[in-house]
Amino acid sequence: MTANSDGHQLAITPIERSAILKQGGEVRYFSRLRIRRGSSPFFLRADGVVRILTLLNASLILALTISGQTADNWPQTEARLNTLLSGDSEQKRTALFEIRNLRSENASRLAVPALRDNNEMVRATAASSVVFLPEVEARNALLPLLDDKGPFARREAAYALGNVGNWGASSRLRILLAKDRDLEVRAAAAVALGEIGDPSAIADLLGIFEKRPKEEEEFIRRSAARAVGQTFELHYTGQIEATTPQNFLSPKFKETGTANTDAAPPADMARVITTLSQVLRNASEADDTRREAAFALGALRQPAATAILRSYLNGPDPYLAEISKEALLKIENKE
Repeated sequence: MTANSDGHQLAITPIERSAILKQGGEVRYFSRLRIRRGSSPFFLRADGVVRILTLLNASLILALTISGQTADNWPQTEARLNTLLSGDSEQKRTALFEIRNLRSENASRLAVPALRDNNEMVRATAASSVVFLPEVEARNALLPLLDDKGPFARREAAYALGNVGNWGASSRLRILLAKDRDLEVRAAAAVALGEIGDPSAIADLLGIFEKRPKEEEEFIRRSAARAVGQTFELHYTGQIEATTPQNFLSPKFKETGTANTDAAPPADMARVITTLSQVLRNASEADDTRREAAFALGALRQPAATAILRSYLNGPDPYLAEISKEALLKIENKE
């Protein structure tokens, strides 16, 4: 298990997340521990006691066991992984999945050559396996993959760069967001920019809403709205909001984060509020996009957003109403 300024990092895949939820488990967001994976935007954190999930599935337990044992037999593990990495595509991918689960710098370094493999699936799998390198090294290893001819590899590289969280990847991701020919790749860039939290990307993210909403663009629009909110959350609190709404409990059970709003990020606040308000009011937008716009308005912690958020407290969408309530709490509780 590796550590950063937020605590330890663990991997969780969408398949694992789905299995946990189907079994009655809980994917929650606390405050110190972030559980991340190299190719998706799911985060968790924990205060004090590591209350990660109400039900840990076998693959997570196995991954933690492997991670704890590896330090004692790394030479043998390294030799076995190198043998697999010299095999066929399926063997390489098997090795890369194990490398990702080892969550160590030494293991991640073995995956770097696979970023240049002839097989796109191998290159894409390698993206989430190198994220435990030192931050700048991981960023530099992943950036060339954004130019890959395969959209799947480009998408996974974008998600991995968001996981790494280095601002040095922001400019390339902004170009990807605006110009990539694949919509899923552009959406991945939006997700990554939200995880990185570079305020210089806010204008690019708002640009997504200059066109009318289309059904096929729902995910990128939702991701862009959320990314704007995440950027402000990171700037003000150093944390990323993971679950919207947090819960349907009374305000005393909701976490608004300790926010220092003395210095706002360099952004056109009037444009941010206007754009997000338009998204929230637009009935043509997908429900999830409007919900993320409400979350983002709360993340701004600006009194100018209060009126529009209040107008949705008693609306027909219970999720939007609860997110609006939480957003208002953030505005009211800012320092």
